[in-house]
Amino acid sequence: MSEVVRLRTRAEIEEEAAAWIWRMEEASQEEDRQAFEAWLRQDPRHRRAVEELTKVWDSLDGLAGTPRVAALPPHSSEAIHGGQRRWWWAAAAVLVVALGTVAWLQRGNETQTLATAVGQHRNVALSDGTMVTLNTNTILETDFGRHSREIHLRKGEAHFEVAPDRSRPFLVHAGDAVVQAIGTGFEVRLRSDRHVDVLVNEGRVEVRTDAPSLAQNASAGSATPLSVVTVRALSAGQQLSTATTDYVVTPVSPEQLSSELAWRDGAVVFDSAPLSEAITEIQRYTDARIVISDPRISTLPVGGRFKTDDLQGFLDGLEAALPITIRRTPDGLVYVDPRR
Repeated sequence: MSEVVRLRTRAEIEEEAAAWIWRMEEASQEEDRQAFEAWLRQDPRHRRAVEELTKVWDSLDGLAGTPRVAALPPHSSEAIHGGQRRWWWAAAAVLVVALGTVAWLQRGNETQTLATAVGQHRNVALSDGTMVTLNTNTILETDFGRHSREIHLRKGEAHFEVAPDRSRPFLVHAGDAVVQAIGTGFEVRLRSDRHVDVLVNEGRVEVRTDAPSLAQNASAGSATPLSVVTVRALSAGQQLSTATTDYVVTPVSPEQLSSELAWRDGAVVFDSAPLSEAITEIQRYTDARIVISDPRISTLPVGGRFKTDDLQGFLDGLEAALPITIRRTPDGLVYVDPRR
């Protein structure tokens, strides 16, 4: 199941707020005021935008020789000639730019928490234009400030299509690593042991890890743990796992890349994967518990593309391709048995 959530940008909200203030300057109908109040209640950011815009407006009123734009006569679109119309649009542009500047100087960090349930994935547009796709059972937090854009992946897996912003680096903190994007598309998966898998499908990233190292203390003659920072650069078509001690960067073929990212389309792809590995992967997308009853069949190779929301289709495919049978128990367990 896929759910697309688009968060409106600050600029869009500011433009709406400016339009409402212009409208309310001339509003004479109670319906207009009720509509304005309803718009304010839709999102707390609406009221903040109006308050900030009002402050900017008051500041402009204090400037010598600044005309009051709201004094335009009714039906101004018909009454304003070319030169006046150009002045109106210029004044509106200055107002919106000024609002953006004040908002930037006054705001603190923008934070939010995004999550998916088991079997769900979501596409979310962040406030800077970055698109993040969350895989099943994932939790992440965003922390966007004036000088950096930081993501904390607490659980699961996410793919990022990063909007460029040279003034604010884009960093993903996950497990034992920090991934910095350099105008790119990449995936980060946090394993249960706190190790991280990073896969790049576009652009380049840098992965920084902190690994403990023992150094000899000359004065005491004892070994002292130190933190050693390792940095690896990855380009499109490369991957890295922090589970390996040397953090080797390995190439990924276009076919492998497509298979690894198939979850964004609600699918999982196996290419001669051991049965035990395939079951472990498919269980990420379901609450059902699947048990291999005989370890001798755990290495049987599994191949094919399966829907992540169709457990029965996956089990039927296994039973058709492998010498196994599927057995369900009243308590909801699914057993994979050797075929007799």
